[in-house]
Amino acid sequence: MENYTGKRLDGRYEIHEVLGVGGMAVVYKAYDNIDDRTVAVKILKEEYLASEEFRRRFKNESKAIAVLSHPNIVKVYDVSYGETLQYIVMEYVEGITLKEYIEQQGKLEIREAVHFTMQILRALQHAHDKGVVHRDIKPQNILLLSNGNIKVTDFGIARFSNEQRTMTGSAIGSVHYISPEQARGDIIDDKTDIYAVGVVLYEMLTGKVPFESDSSVSVALMQLSKEPTPPRELNPNIPIGLEQVVMRAMQKNVHDRYQSAAEMLLDIEEFKRNPGVKFREDYFVDKAPTKPISAVTPPVINTPPAEEPDEDDTTYDYRTGRSAPIIKGVIIGVAAMLLIVLAAFYFGTTKLNGSKLTVPNFMGKNYALEIAGNSDYSQFDISVEYVQNSTYEDGIVISQEPRPNQKIDKRKNQILISVASTVEMVTVPDVVGNTYVEAKKILENRGFTVTATPQTSAEVEFGTVISTDPQANISVEEGSNIIIFYASDSKLNEVPELIGWDYETAKSLLESVGLEIDENGTRYEDSTEKYGTVIDQSIDAGEKVESGKKIALILSSGNAPTTEPEETTVNISISLPSRGTTSSVTATLNSSVVYDDTLLLDGSVCTFPVSGSGESNYLKVMVDGSLYYTCVIDFTKTPPEMKGGEYRTSGGFGRALMPSVRGMNKDTAVETLKSAGFYNIDFNYTVTDSAINENKVSAQSPAPSSDSLFPTRYDTGTKVILTIYLYEGETDEQTE
Repeated sequence: MENYTGKRLDGRYEIHEVLGVGGMAVVYKAYDNIDDRTVAVKILKEEYLASEEFRRRFKNESKAIAVLSHPNIVKVYDVSYGETLQYIVMEYVEGITLKEYIEQQGKLEIREAVHFTMQILRALQHAHDKGVVHRDIKPQNILLLSNGNIKVTDFGIARFSNEQRTMTGSAIGSVHYISPEQARGDIIDDKTDIYAVGVVLYEMLTGKVPFESDSSVSVALMQLSKEPTPPRELNPNIPIGLEQVVMRAMQKNVHDRYQSAAEMLLDIEEFKRNPGVKFREDYFVDKAPTKPISAVTPPVINTPPAEEPDEDDTTYDYRTGRSAPIIKGVIIGVAAMLLIVLAAFYFGTTKLNGSKLTVPNFMGKNYALEIAGNSDYSQFDISVEYVQNSTYEDGIVISQEPRPNQKIDKRKNQILISVASTVEMVTVPDVVGNTYVEAKKILENRGFTVTATPQTSAEVEFGTVISTDPQANISVEEGSNIIIFYASDSKLNEVPELIGWDYETAKSLLESVGLEIDENGTRYEDSTEKYGTVIDQSIDAGEKVESGKKIALILSSGNAPTTEPEETTVNISISLPSRGTTSSVTATLNSSVVYDDTLLLDGSVCTFPVSGSGESNYLKVMVDGSLYYTCVIDFTKTPPEMKGGEYRTSGGFGRALMPSVRGMNKDTAVETLKSAGFYNIDFNYTVTDSAINENKVSAQSPAPSSDSLFPTRYDTGTKVILTIYLYEGETDEQTE
């Protein structure tokens, strides 16, 4: 494989270093000396240049990305299809893959998993709208930027949705994330990507892929026939509604899945608004029970035997020793003719319909990838038995009955095939409820290895088995490791007394025992205690809770309670972020919702009334569930006064295009900047000898956003400095 490091492609792209090596291409970091930017260059490996299939796939990738333009999809800048060199020039993204991040974290927080999934779905909806199906969605193909945004990449096996062809004989995609229809080699569409997103979300929430095995063929078989372990059994902290979203996305039947990325996105947005939501109950219904993979005996069809003619069907009269009367012979003759005509019609019709089938040759084929679900074999009733055999690879057909090319009747279309398996499968016994010592002995006696993992529980007696992984009654390879989760109270923490302390001290006390303050549940109430003093807590002191438990506080506002506080109203105006998308905007005052709407995030100003009483009222504005703006409102002042107003921009909000205000008069420039979301404005002044320019903007810093394809967006908290012309009148020299 040729190394292009240090070389220049087409006199333009200076190759600096290797970023990664894939199956058919190498990705380099390079510098584009024409557009003055760092880029990623994906070069098809030299050994694949002669392959029409690899060149087609490489060209497909560039075609697929070229029609896409979305902030969550890696951009393509240039392509080259030379005879000796083919490459794609793409946006250079600095970050790690989502797979690396999952491996670092073990499993992700609910908030992070939802945030990433929404971005993936937006990217896929854009691709699907353009007719592009990715077909290889997996965490390895999702890049995670430092600001929390993601980029979908690697469209190497993508195709346009109007290319209706099957992939018989090969499963396209990565086996842990492929859909059942991909594993079968069926025609696929955008719902294949939906299945893969479900698997990725499953992995983010649990830290595991749904199906694992040492053999890729075994994983493919599981994708076809096995139901995944519900995510909440692996991570009980997953809300029911989010688990339902995962399970619907991963339905085996494409008609039971979400029918588009947009439809799945709607459910996730509903979950963000209401984490306690529950969707349709029948997402978990197994409409087609899982087929066992043990030997299946072909059903016997009891067809009635054809009626045989009597051995002595003559017209001889035994009573007289003479033939019966002539009329009897005529009747029998007519009946015989009728039977001949009917028989000719029956056999003729049967032959026209094709009463015989030719048995296909399954020998040596991979059952999961070439036979299961293949429409070419829809006329046959295929039964499978798995036979332990170390001579053949997993999943290969080693025998069949009837034999290949044998003619069989359509009504007797059963075929039994034997598929090789290199390992013996055994069933995990149910040890839940036993003590750890008892469970360990049972499992080890069955040939399993055992790993013990304590699981904090305040309800189950110490040492009792809560669950196992894999679960009971699941077939696994002989000698597999079984993880026993047993109840433990060693990690339970005692809640300290917080009443009477100030907020910071209460926070320190909780953190010292592994607990946290529930910021969303904490609120102020009128009290004669000093401002900020804790006057109540959601969980009483002395109770034992799990590590990481959040405790809500009630803090004193410093105001004596009044029976009927006087309410006043103030209009709150905030500058929305400029994202070009529609999102939910929710405002709460002391945890009570005072504004809730869905708005276009275009940098405009959102104004809404807020009513309240008292001196210290905490206002929070959330955009898409993320904290965006906070302030404290004093309703005792006339008019009400806002203190400590602050935009929170760490989540990617509060960035906007900087308008150009040069040449505008000062007041117009200020209003233009505020309309775009920039309120932090200062002024410098410079003298002009032209009265026409008086009070106009001569310069601004930072520079306005350009009209390019990728304009600079600034934090809305950025200080904007305007230089204003001052006209001091004509000098004596000018008068002369």
